[in-house]
Amino acid sequence: MRSMVFAEALLPEGWRHDVRIDVDALGRIASVTPDAAPGRLIALPGLPNLHSHAFQRGMAGLTEHAGDSDDSFWTWRELMYRFLAHLTPEDVEAIATLAYAEMLEGGFTRVGEFHYLHHDPAGSPFSDRAEMATRIAAAADATGISLTLLPCFYAHGEIGGAPPMPGQRRFINDLDGFAALVEGSRRAVSGLAGATLGLAPHSLRAATIEEIRSVACMAQPWEPLHIHVAEQAKEVEAAIRVLGMPPMAVLLEAGLLSPRWCLIHATHATERELADAARAGAIIGLCPVTESNLGDGVFAMPGFRATGGRFGVGTDSNVLISAATELRTLEYSQRLGLRARNVLAPRGGSTGRALWQGAVEGGSQALAAGSTGFAPGAWADIVIVDGAHPAFVSRSGDRLLDSLIFAARASTIHEVWVRGTRVVENGVHPRRADAERRFAAILARILAA
Repeated sequence: MRSMVFAEALLPEGWRHDVRIDVDALGRIASVTPDAAPGRLIALPGLPNLHSHAFQRGMAGLTEHAGDSDDSFWTWRELMYRFLAHLTPEDVEAIATLAYAEMLEGGFTRVGEFHYLHHDPAGSPFSDRAEMATRIAAAADATGISLTLLPCFYAHGEIGGAPPMPGQRRFINDLDGFAALVEGSRRAVSGLAGATLGLAPHSLRAATIEEIRSVACMAQPWEPLHIHVAEQAKEVEAAIRVLGMPPMAVLLEAGLLSPRWCLIHATHATERELADAARAGAIIGLCPVTESNLGDGVFAMPGFRATGGRFGVGTDSNVLISAATELRTLEYSQRLGLRARNVLAPRGGSTGRALWQGAVEGGSQALAAGSTGFAPGAWADIVIVDGAHPAFVSRSGDRLLDSLIFAARASTIHEVWVRGTRVVENGVHPRRADAERRFAAILARILAA
């Protein structure tokens, strides 16, 4: 049993002082005792990152040069296809290792890896269909981040079952091939502490509703299900033209949605669709930095929250990795759209706390992480900040959390613990230097090609 004491800790019921957290040998919280003993540091529950494409960390900064036509998600996607054509399994593992180290340094303690890069550059399966999934698991193991691996089913190039494009050949499976991939992915995470599996039909662009239903049937009852939906206006228009209704409405009409589902982006879903998704218990997975970078649009958060909807955040394209930055960008996007302040705070309450606690609860549900926050039985996933930092002068509780999100640099995170093991010390992950060296060699090779 290990005991840790904190000057303040954010418990499910709110901030408490002089908190002792006892952690058992498996890395789970055994007990939480407020008013127990004086401490110096401040503890927050680790944040789940519910949506990541780790390999895209290698593209960060490479898509900010305007093309000859109007740039959009679709032009960005073409560059992504060209980039991934160069990646070997070793490259994917190395890039994911750096991305996961940065996630831990930035306050994320679990990642949902929405994994669709399955095959070799010609589109042929590796001798082990789960070769790439095994590389993702190896990166999680090396860094210590908890993993929810989400192998992705991708069969078509557009809504209605259109043939895939050449740039998509590394993603493509039929249902039988995907079933084999799922079993290999289960083996890849079976020996990884704290890991779990979920399944991810990519989108209605990449899978028909019948295929989505078949993929959902492959999942075990406790495994989560993730899907991209209504990310782009063009996607919604195509669904209406081909299927007669928007993509979110297709999922609702099929009766698929439940608390097991996480709907990624949902930027262009209607108010009624979002209310129905909230009633079904589905989580909305928001990726504010990527959605801003791609010019996706602004999610209708106040109306969704008013219906009891739950959300989590993800880093998606990993263009810039930081839990606080995702939460800050989420709130700022709402302020810009509505010309208001503290949009996501309850009346008289803290915006930072509403964001952090909401993302912990929704992200944990979406990634099947079990009990959330500092409660007996939950994983001891702890983000520790130093109250003596200049950003936190004369602040505590909610005011300190507001400052962490809106007025502090990433360096304010002092330590991070995952499943009772310290993985970040003095703000730095021990694998960072080696991961950066490998990453630099990969990028030098690709950009010289």
